[in-house]
Amino acid sequence: MPYQEAELVNWTDFARTRGELGTAFLRILGYFREDGAKSISAIEEAFRARNAVALVTPAHTLKGESAQFGAYRLSAMAEEIEMVARRCVESHEGPDELIETVVALRPCFTETMALLDRDANPLVARRPTVFGRRTETPATGFGRAV
Repeated sequence: MPYQEAELVNWTDFARTRGELGTAFLRILGYFREDGAKSISAIEEAFRARNAVALVTPAHTLKGESAQFGAYRLSAMAEEIEMVARRCVESHEGPDELIETVVALRPCFTETMALLDRDANPLVARRPTVFGRRTETPATGFGRAV
């Protein structure tokens, strides 16, 4: 499946990981944020240098860490980079065909992290949704007429 067709975040897998990690979840998510940014920088640098060998490890790392949090589009993009880079290493070619995927990688990571952070933030009030919209609860309390 092309990465464009992969869902941005699979919330079932995200919730499973959150449950499995328990109190360590926010710390591990922070590591993913840091490691993901480093992997993307390494991928971008390796691509600019047209170094297929240097693309493999950060793409492989990003693929696995993304999948752990249910970030399937990001994982699929990293997998594509890894597989094409491996093929380029074997055939002694440059990774030029990866330009669109490499350029789209950082915006996808940023969008994914925003969603994961929003859902992981313990301070965000959770309100039920109806037909894709949050329901508004009547405002009561100080300064509000009911």
